[in-house]
Amino acid sequence: MRFVLTLLLLLAAPLAAFANVTLYPAGDGNVAASVLVVYSSLDEPLARPMIRGFQAANPDVAVRYEEMLTGEVHDRIVRETDAGEKTADFAFSSAMDLQVKLSNDGYAQRSDLPMSERWPQWANWRNTAYALTFEPAVFVYHKPSFKGRKPPASRAEFVEYLKSEGEKVFGRIGTYDIERSGVGFLFMARDQEQFGDIWTVIQAMGAAGVKLYSTSSAILERVADGRFVLGYNILGSYAADWASRDPNVGIILPKDYTVVMSRIGLVPQAAASPELGRRYLAFFMSKEGQEILSRELQIAAVSPEVSGSNTARTMNALLGAQLKPVPVSPGLMVYLDQVKRARLIARWNEVLRMQ
Repeated sequence: MRFVLTLLLLLAAPLAAFANVTLYPAGDGNVAASVLVVYSSLDEPLARPMIRGFQAANPDVAVRYEEMLTGEVHDRIVRETDAGEKTADFAFSSAMDLQVKLSNDGYAQRSDLPMSERWPQWANWRNTAYALTFEPAVFVYHKPSFKGRKPPASRAEFVEYLKSEGEKVFGRIGTYDIERSGVGFLFMARDQEQFGDIWTVIQAMGAAGVKLYSTSSAILERVADGRFVLGYNILGSYAADWASRDPNVGIILPKDYTVVMSRIGLVPQAAASPELGRRYLAFFMSKEGQEILSRELQIAAVSPEVSGSNTARTMNALLGAQLKPVPVSPGLMVYLDQVKRARLIARWNEVLRMQ
């Protein structure tokens, strides 16, 4: 059994006013059980299998799951810590830059865990911030629109397709609005680093009347029903989940290079119960936890112990150097530089308007 806390309770806790709070009672029925507090940007329905798996292994622990925006995860932890208060026991967010900033600025504590030494080097920053997922940026396409022809499989092919189809595809291309979507900005910043001709791609999308959205679901919904023929740089985990339910959605991992982002987990320095936070992080990194992630959440697992198609291990074996994971390191904080951010967004808007 689980239940969403009422508005009255939220009003009694103003710092949590913007969080969707869900309480999972302890499996052993003890109403006085220890409570693990999680701040997370992952939608609560997607998080349920992981929480249930953790509680099956830890029936003496209740879980308070607070779903919020990525910026709020960071700001809550900083605000509560600086006020001398206790904060979440575990923080999980897709804002890689903000999670690494927490670690770099002393708001996360070291967690030496059974899998720490075996975790991929790129996915572990000093045993404080761990990449727990492996999520490529993909092209998505409307399969019925590509009967008899192959969809573009690289950025050069993407541009050629847009130019050759012209009016047929005008207004039927979607991607993230990098001003409103943190993951969209991250993917664009990595594109600029990886591909010298990326602005040709952006200009071609602008000429094709590209539509911009802040969420994956808005783009995938339109690809599924044929309003869009293509989506660019869409988060692969959401695309895979959608494609598993809708046969009209196809996925391409671009063959020139495929950027891979991760959701980062850490135990805050001011955690009320850091031992519970580490217990949850250890479960997330365990073979069982990573298999739940891969099988039930449709998000590729990072652990080298996990096999199967939806894993970093298999993707690396098949695609090798094509995959470009974003390393968990202070280098991510470059994306928080407001001057550089404003400059990239300004150029993005300027190039999109070019005809």
